[in-house]
Amino acid sequence: MTDPVHPAANGTAMSPDEAEAEARRIITDAYRPAPALPTSYRDTTPLPTHGSTPPVPQPGTPPMSQRATDAGRLMITAGLATVPPGLVAIGLLATSPYADPTVIGMICAAPAAIAVPILALARLLSRAAEATPDTHQHHYTGPVHQTHHTTRTTTRGVWARTTNH
Repeated sequence: MTDPVHPAANGTAMSPDEAEAEARRIITDAYRPAPALPTSYRDTTPLPTHGSTPPVPQPGTPPMSQRATDAGRLMITAGLATVPPGLVAIGLLATSPYADPTVIGMICAAPAAIAVPILALARLLSRAAEATPDTHQHHYTGPVHQTHHTTRTTTRGVWARTTNH
């Protein structure tokens, strides 16, 4: 028994009439008109500012400010930076029978003991510099015309189109 869609599906050869009918069917199917489908849609309803559904925690890093994110990354980096001196100290203690743990601790703590006051002083100076107000002086000769206006910008669509009002 042959398949009505594919006459030679059972492996037997098609007769010339069957082959011609199958070729006509394939050509007719290929050139039939495409169904009329919408090609675009613009949803102009405004987005809701809030809804009745509570927020759901998302996987990954929790939402936080840029300053908190930077501080967290700095802490991770500083923590990883302590690994090499620790490994050196372990190697010294393990290989040398005369190594004194107190001296090794002082050697490892010396860079931090020097860096902490320097960093505190730098932070104090940067805060003092930020606290001083900027002085703006404008000197003009001749007539001056100042224009103050506000521009509202709307950008919508997959291919962004910006409209200024």
